[in-house]
Amino acid sequence: MTYFYDYISNTYILAFLGGLMAFVLANRIIPVIIHTVRSKNLMDEPGDRSAHSTKTPTLGGVGMFVAFAVSLILFGILAGLERPDLVKLLSLVLATIILIFLGIKDDLIALAARKKFLGQLISTGIVIFLTDVRITSFEGLLGIGELPYLVSVLFTVFVFILVINSFNLIDGIDGLAGTISIITSLSFGLFFLLNRDFLMVLVSFSLIGAIGAFLRYNLSGTRKLFMGDSGSMVIGYLLAYQGIRFLELNLSASSTFTISNGPILLLAILSFPLLDTLRIFIIRARERRSPFDADQNHIHHRLLERGLSHKQATILLAIVNILVIELAVLLKDLEINVQLVAVTLLGSLLYTLLFSLNRLREKVIKFNDLRRVKKQGRVIRMGIQDGFVSQRIVSSPFNKRVSKKTGVNSSDASKDKEWLIGEKRIKEWEKSKKQNLSTNKWKENRKSAITK
Repeated sequence: MTYFYDYISNTYILAFLGGLMAFVLANRIIPVIIHTVRSKNLMDEPGDRSAHSTKTPTLGGVGMFVAFAVSLILFGILAGLERPDLVKLLSLVLATIILIFLGIKDDLIALAARKKFLGQLISTGIVIFLTDVRITSFEGLLGIGELPYLVSVLFTVFVFILVINSFNLIDGIDGLAGTISIITSLSFGLFFLLNRDFLMVLVSFSLIGAIGAFLRYNLSGTRKLFMGDSGSMVIGYLLAYQGIRFLELNLSASSTFTISNGPILLLAILSFPLLDTLRIFIIRARERRSPFDADQNHIHHRLLERGLSHKQATILLAIVNILVIELAVLLKDLEINVQLVAVTLLGSLLYTLLFSLNRLREKVIKFNDLRRVKKQGRVIRMGIQDGFVSQRIVSSPFNKRVSKKTGVNSSDASKDKEWLIGEKRIKEWEKSKKQNLSTNKWKENRKSAITK
C-alpha cells in the first residue's frame, strides 16, 4: 500500500489517472442519462434559436459532474492532500452541487435569471470566504498592483459571474463549449503540473476526462446529448476557479514555475468566450435591447449561416483560441499594458478574419457554380440569379424561411443536394418550355385548318 501511495504522489501519474477515471465514469453514466431522458421525454425542444431541428436529450452536465466529483474526491483522498487543500476540495464540490441543481431545474422547467444569478453568487461566495480564493493583484496591469480586500472580493465575484455566463452563451453548437473548455483546462493544468499543485492538477485533468467523454456523445449522429445549463454553468465555474488559482499560484513565492504576464495569459486563454460575450453585449446595446436577450448574433451562429458545419466552426474557433494563447506567450517580454492592447486587438482581428475567409469561400463557390452552369449551356433567366445553386452557401439550420433570392426553403434540402435541385429545376423549366412550344404550334395548325 505504501508503494501505491508513492506511485500516486507523482503529479503526472495523478493527472493521467484522474482524467482516465473521469472519462471512464462519464462514458458509462452518459448512456444511462440518454436512455432515462428519452424514456421520460425530458428532451430539449428545438426553438427559434436552436441549431438542431429534432428533440435531443439534455442533462449531459449531470454525467460530467458525477464523473468529475467522484474522480476528484477519490484521488484527493488517495493523494493524501493536506487539510487546507481538502477544505478547498470540499468547498469546490459543495459550490458545484448548488450549480448543478440550478442547472437541472433550468434544463427541465426553466429558471428565472435572478435565481440563477443568486445561485452563482452563493457558489462564488463559498470558495471566496471559506478558502480565501480570490484575485489579489493586477500585477501592474493598467498601473494597478495589490488590491484592497473589499475590491479584491468584488472583482473576484465579477470574474466568476462573467466566466460562468460566457461559457453558457457559447454553448450554442455541437462540440464548441466542450472543445474550448478542454483547451482552457489543459492550459491551466499544465501550469499546475509544473508547480506540483496536486489539488489543481486533479481539478484540471478530471474535468478534461469528463468533458472528453461527453464530446463523444455530443458529436454523435445517433446518440446525441447536450450538456445543458447544468453542464455549462458548472464548467464555467470550474474554469473561473482554475483561472483565479492560476493567478494566485503565479504570485506565490513557493511556486517553482511562474509566468511574467499572468493576467494577459489568462485573458488569452479565455479570449473566445470573453470576446464573444463583449461583442454580443455591444450589438444588443446598439440595438437598444437588453444584454440578456436571446439572438443569433454569436460568432458561431454567423459561421453556421455562412455554410460551415458544427464541427468545422468548432475546429476553426478552437484553432484561433490556441493562436491567441500562443500570441500572448510570444509577447511576454513587452510591457504588460502593451501586451493587453496587442492581444485584445490581434485576438479580435483573428476571430474577425473567420468571417472574411468565409466571404472569400462564398465568392469562390459562387464563381464555380456560375462557370459550371455556363459550361453546360444552361444559363437561363427565371427571375433569380444565374448561379441558383450558390444558395447552398447560405443554407444552415438557421435559414428556415423561404429565401428571397430563390424562393426555395433552404432547410428543405441539404447543402450536398442543392445542386441537384438546381439542375432538376432547370430541366423542369426546359420541359415546360418545350410543352408550351408544342401547344402553341398545335393551336396555330388548328386555327389554320379552321380558317381554310
